[in-house]
Amino acid sequence: MTSTTSAASLPMRRMPAPAAAPARRAVGTAPPVKLSRAGYAFIVVLLTVVFEGAIRKWITAGATAPLLLLRDGLALYLVFHAWRGGHLRQHIRITTVMVAWTCCVLAWSLMQIIAGESSLVLLAVGLRFWLLYSWFAVAAAAAMNQTDYRVAIRIVALLMLMLAPLAVLQHYSSQGSTINRQIDGDEESVFVVVAGVVRTTGTFSFTSGYAAFILLAAPLILGYLGTRKYGKRHWVFALTVFAALLAGSVVSGSRTAVLSAGGLLAAYVAGRVILARGRDRPAAIIAALMALLLVGAFAYFFSDAVSVTQERFETAAGDENFLDRLTAVFFGEPTVMKAFDWLGSGIGTGSNLATSLKSGADNFGLAESEAGRILLEGGLLGFAYIALKIAVLVAALVQSWRLSFRTHSPFPMLMGLALLLGLFTWPAIGQLSANAMLGLLLGFFLLMCKFPSAELFVKKRR
Repeated sequence: MTSTTSAASLPMRRMPAPAAAPARRAVGTAPPVKLSRAGYAFIVVLLTVVFEGAIRKWITAGATAPLLLLRDGLALYLVFHAWRGGHLRQHIRITTVMVAWTCCVLAWSLMQIIAGESSLVLLAVGLRFWLLYSWFAVAAAAAMNQTDYRVAIRIVALLMLMLAPLAVLQHYSSQGSTINRQIDGDEESVFVVVAGVVRTTGTFSFTSGYAAFILLAAPLILGYLGTRKYGKRHWVFALTVFAALLAGSVVSGSRTAVLSAGGLLAAYVAGRVILARGRDRPAAIIAALMALLLVGAFAYFFSDAVSVTQERFETAAGDENFLDRLTAVFFGEPTVMKAFDWLGSGIGTGSNLATSLKSGADNFGLAESEAGRILLEGGLLGFAYIALKIAVLVAALVQSWRLSFRTHSPFPMLMGLALLLGLFTWPAIGQLSANAMLGLLLGFFLLMCKFPSAELFVKKRR
């Protein structure tokens, strides 16, 4: 008889336990990614742009060249890093356009040199102002990660916290005080809003630099107001940096800064209410009303600064025609076409850097407006440059509107509006700080497009 073995006597094979399902990452919790090399380079360029004016203004005027070499060297490194690492393939369409535009600018500049309108030194200056920081923005957006993006925005907000008290102190200080004049200058060289009240510069050496920084910071800080918060600490931070933005704008004495910050705030309030989902709309309305109440409180607290700024607007309205000024923004002053030459006077000749490199060159001597300088420097290429800027602007506005409606957030829309103002009002091809600031603003915009759903606050891991 065949023996049978009972099932109990068989060795039991232990079955492997089923793998635990990966825990879902909490909303707002970011992966533990460190700052990348691209992120460090972007942030150092940002800090250099903000503080180089303070070093030249209050420590030594001889620091211009070393600081410029540091900043431009880091910008070039970031472009090289993004190219070598293959990151530029992530933005292949933008990269293709940039390569084609670079070839056009280089070829036209060589024609200007052959015709005797420029030189190799001015060619380097022109390529720097027309191309470098556009490439920097594209490279930064391609190579930076989400942690880089968050940290860079946080640094801009912290800089605003530092610059706002400085601007308030400058506003209430005399024209000849050390905090308002340069180390080798006198009080006559300090710009004023009205007699006895200075136009604040913050850490920048010129008023346009501070006004540009306010426009750069405004959409990012308003983004903190609209993003999800994970505790009282986030609420305190968002309200504090918003208060700093209001204070820094009110005492700036700059129409550009006041109109930029005010326009973006109005867009934020409208967008916060319109874009909110049905169940979130009551909270959005309350948040918008709170922001407006805070604006009213600051206007009351700084009523003297508001009066001075209002007087500045009234004076300017009597001295210039708004339609003429708007036309000059896009097409240059009426005198530009009279001095226009098809080849141009040489790319880079209208910049403040060219004043020490070409005899007869004058800071903003070609034209007061950005469009005027572009046309007089580049000739026919200048028209192509303006057309390219308009095309970039249209594409940016369309994309930002799409992202705003997709994410139900006004933040993308604010970034698009800020880019609109920066592209056409900043002296980007004429002034060193504005040139780099436009690259930073374009970089932040492209990063916003890369990470449209990224929350600016991160929930702590437990």
